[in-house]
Amino acid sequence: MQSQSGLTEAGAFKRFQQYLILKLEEIPEKQQGFAKKTWGIITYKWRWQIAMNIPYLAIFALDTTVPAVHKFNMYLLATVTSKLPIPEFFATWIGLN
Repeated sequence: MQSQSGLTEAGAFKRFQQYLILKLEEIPEKQQGFAKKTWGIITYKWRWQIAMNIPYLAIFALDTTVPAVHKFNMYLLATVTSKLPIPEFFATWIGLN
């Protein structure tokens, strides 16, 4: 018999979201404006960071699904690392050889 508590992940997130909205409505108008501006700056930086990482995510996704892309990436990595002035023991230690 399975018991279901009200603490599902979606339910907990919804309650937390409602709690934040309630607390935001309780603070004075001036502080609300400051909080909204601060949140806008933070989320803008998060969106910018996600946008900057999309090409790397695409390369990673293609590398794991398309063998030709993986072969090209490994060839490119071998070419770049062969020209780096890294001692052999250190290159082996960090997994480049």
